[in-house]
Amino acid sequence: MPVSANAWWAVAGFGLLAVIGTVDLLQRKSTLRRNYPLLAHLRYGLESIGPEMRQYFIQSDTEQAPFSREQRALVYQRAKHLSDVRPFGSLQDVYGVDYEWINHSLAPTEIADSDFRITIGAGCAQPYSASVFNISAMSFGALSAAAIRALSAGAQRGHFYLDTGEGSISPYHREGGGDLVWELGSGYFGCRDAQGRFSEERFAEQAIAPQVKMIEIKLSQGAKPGHGGVLPAAKLSAEIAATRGVPMGQDCISPARHSAFSTPIELLQFVARLRRLSGGKPTGFKLAIGHPWEWFAIAKAMAEQADRNPELLPDFIVVDGAEGGTGAAPAEFIDHVGVPMHEGLMLVHNTLVGLALRDRIRLGAAGKIVSAFDIARTLAMGADWCNAARGFMFALGCIQSLSCHTNRCPTGIATQDPSRWRTLDVADKASRVFAFHRNTVLALRDLLAAAGLTHPDQLGPEHILRRVSPVEVRSLAALYRFLEPGALRDGRVPAHAVFRDFWPHARSDTFQPPAHLLHLRASKST
Repeated sequence: MPVSANAWWAVAGFGLLAVIGTVDLLQRKSTLRRNYPLLAHLRYGLESIGPEMRQYFIQSDTEQAPFSREQRALVYQRAKHLSDVRPFGSLQDVYGVDYEWINHSLAPTEIADSDFRITIGAGCAQPYSASVFNISAMSFGALSAAAIRALSAGAQRGHFYLDTGEGSISPYHREGGGDLVWELGSGYFGCRDAQGRFSEERFAEQAIAPQVKMIEIKLSQGAKPGHGGVLPAAKLSAEIAATRGVPMGQDCISPARHSAFSTPIELLQFVARLRRLSGGKPTGFKLAIGHPWEWFAIAKAMAEQADRNPELLPDFIVVDGAEGGTGAAPAEFIDHVGVPMHEGLMLVHNTLVGLALRDRIRLGAAGKIVSAFDIARTLAMGADWCNAARGFMFALGCIQSLSCHTNRCPTGIATQDPSRWRTLDVADKASRVFAFHRNTVLALRDLLAAAGLTHPDQLGPEHILRRVSPVEVRSLAALYRFLEPGALRDGRVPAHAVFRDFWPHARSDTFQPPAHLLHLRASKST
């Protein structure tokens, strides 16, 4: 009697299972597979799709891990020009601790123009009028060619800027035509010599391009402050190597610290040097706050040079928060290193106010900003403008698959695999980047009007309220301590613990910790 095809398939299936089970029993690397042959593979399979199962079927709409479904949906709606109106009330627990809101006015205003701008580098030869909402640093290499093209083209349409990230200016940044802020990291990519040191000639060649509007020195970033980076040689394409100015066949190393300066005053001298080489473009630095005495050392150097050598002052400072991070970072760094943006921004803002320098130095801020309220709250805490990275990735179509570091991004955004990124429609995604920006600043306009204001620079900490317990509400003005203008300059050190303990001991000529801290460290080894 002939054997049916189905029977042969059954025999083959049982045979395959028998082979797998036998291999499980004989192998010695996994105890689980030896004790539970075949069944262990079922566990591994379910475990591998656990993140997706939780994201799509288990997590609530408001659970921010790292961005909630509600936040992502808002970006998608605004990027696609869909209605973001919601029915039946807020999903937020308005009586829950940490709930925040902006108070409205009984005399709301009318604001005709939502193109809110801030002038950076007013005293420079080439000042820049920046939007209050821009694209934060993302390098070509971390993002694909198609993603960079779309971001740059969207920025060009909306007249806001794209920060290049430390990977330098690629042809795809230029192709889109958007305003660029050139970020210089410790690897000096795009302006380095054969030994990896800063090259004035190579820097000037690119910095004078009209598309480059500002120069930003990256001291540290929120995702992995104090940590360098390595792009393995296997992942270094010819295009990335040419953009960064590094040789093929070698690991592309971004050191943990800069070689062009080693003290606070040398940092300021480097700022002035880059401004001169760029033809007078606004120049500043980005940092994630870590040791407070190191920031205070920079601040004291600025205070000492403010009258003697004002050209050494940075035109701007961007504060990056520990909650940032578009690519990948070691687990301990992404979870437990660096100061979150709110506290970092408040420290920098207060220090500049206390030194009577706040009106001379503009402040940007970045860290999980996707909505108009996020912008309003950040400006109320002291920033002049905001940057966002992951928000604009969502506008490109990012689905938060958490695979940025694997080169297998399913949407073609965070990958160098041509089979993935070539499917990303640049024209369509550029329109979405533009729409997300435009609809977000329109929403900011409506928030300001409801609060009785006419421009974001009128926002203050008194406008933002936060529930601190089920029966207590405080404004940010009451929750945070704010220094009086000129207090630090005049020697009036506030009682705030960070200023009290570290301001008097910080030195403008070194990043070294105060002597009493060095003494404590020494006591551990005795």
